[in-house]
Amino acid sequence: MATGRRPTLTDEERARVEAAVEAAEQRTSAEIVPMIVGRSGLYREAHHRAGLLSAVLALTALLTIETTWLPWGWHAANAVWLLGVIMLAYALGSWVGTWPPVLRLFTSRERMHRKVQLRAKLAFAQHGLAQTRERTGLLLLISLLERQVSVLADQSLRDGISDAQWQEVVAVVVERLKVGDLVGGLCCGIEASGTLLARACPARDGDNPDELSNQVIQDT
Repeated sequence: MATGRRPTLTDEERARVEAAVEAAEQRTSAEIVPMIVGRSGLYREAHHRAGLLSAVLALTALLTIETTWLPWGWHAANAVWLLGVIMLAYALGSWVGTWPPVLRLFTSRERMHRKVQLRAKLAFAQHGLAQTRERTGLLLLISLLERQVSVLADQSLRDGISDAQWQEVVAVVVERLKVGDLVGGLCCGIEASGTLLARACPARDGDNPDELSNQVIQDT
């Protein structure tokens, strides 16, 4: 799976998210698991595309000013030198292609969306969300590199809540993320999810076990 820089939250921020989960779950029998990941994919093709573009630009620039650096015509040494410059430009471009802004530029949003969805499905299985008593697990995942949010609900929740309603939860999170409020966005998403879940599967007095941890999962 993709590896990146681990997202960091302060103890106060983690406690704030945990409190939001606890408050939401008091109204529902569902289990909400918040998760923040650094990235959901490696996107190596973006590195190659950036490297190729850099090499082409370097070659174009050198051929445009050919008379400056080849005043006496072509020689074998000139070809070797030219090839070396192009290879260096490719390597430099590939390295620049690992920077998040450049990587996003050379990767389609649809591909990133697929990667985030796959990461959410993997996390759903890895962290036991599919093993709740009544299949009421809900994963709220924020993938930082892709700047995307995924809400993945277990089967019984999907039957009672439409995709459009889950998209409203995503929109609530994204609104806060746009102003740089990561924890606020996560807490707002948890609260909005709790409101939907309270209608679809309300809590039962004396029968509402806390099956999954309320702590936010942080991963690379």
